[in-house]
Amino acid sequence: MTTSPAEPRPLRIAIPNKGSLSQSASEILRESGYRQRDDSKQLTLMDPDNGVEFFYLRPRDIALYVGEGTLDIGITGRDLLRDSAAKAEEALTLGFGRSTFRFAGPRGAFSAVEDLAGTRIATSYVGIVRTYLEERGIEASVTRLDGAVETSIQLGVADVIADVVETGATLKQAGLETFGEPILRSEAVLITRAGGDLPAGFEVFRRRVEGVLVARGYVMMDYDVSAEHLDAAVALTPGIESPTISPLQRDGWYAVRAMVPRGGAQRLMDQLYDLGARGILLTDIHACRL
Repeated sequence: MTTSPAEPRPLRIAIPNKGSLSQSASEILRESGYRQRDDSKQLTLMDPDNGVEFFYLRPRDIALYVGEGTLDIGITGRDLLRDSAAKAEEALTLGFGRSTFRFAGPRGAFSAVEDLAGTRIATSYVGIVRTYLEERGIEASVTRLDGAVETSIQLGVADVIADVVETGATLKQAGLETFGEPILRSEAVLITRAGGDLPAGFEVFRRRVEGVLVARGYVMMDYDVSAEHLDAAVALTPGIESPTISPLQRDGWYAVRAMVPRGGAQRLMDQLYDLGARGILLTDIHACRL
């Protein structure tokens, strides 16, 4: 009697269930060819065709599950990873959910990080702040507050806050201003367990996601150009490896295709047109493998 080989265990992936990272994480996974939930109350999702299982968790908990090896990989913020002190590490930056973490206090009251000595600091990221202060030999009291920490100074709970700053409008409304250098620049990251072997299926998953990230940053450009201006045109559009160049039926003319950065693509079209290129087209790239 023969037995069939056991099915490989699916790659177990943690995804933010809500918050600013949740939608962007699901979008990049859909673009990478993975199923995603249609109901925000759904906690798990199997994608047997791709050999993965998704778990939708609180963003703050994801690094802990990955660090303990309960789940294989996860998507979370660099700030949440650092604050958790979990045994997990960044494997890939994802280019969304960018934010800056800074100290802020009453206008004119503080000018440098050294001014924090002996103060009371309110933050939702106690781990990050304490580590930052310890590395600089600054002694201060750090209190965890969840939610809007800006009011803690007005209520007399703290002298300083440490929080994510985007436009700074909320701080201004509370009579606060940032000071010192940023504590941390954060963005969404793909994480794995620190020091462990990469799980089966991880490289395929990473290649897919990387392909989408590259595709988002590039477009495909096609144009026709005469032999006289071919070298100058190719110098403007060298592509990733090299452009594709094909002779046209029209004598002395060539068709050129190359990937170009999305930013500045319109200006590049103007330069090619002035050079004599014609039939210049831009096409979105949905995914790629480089």
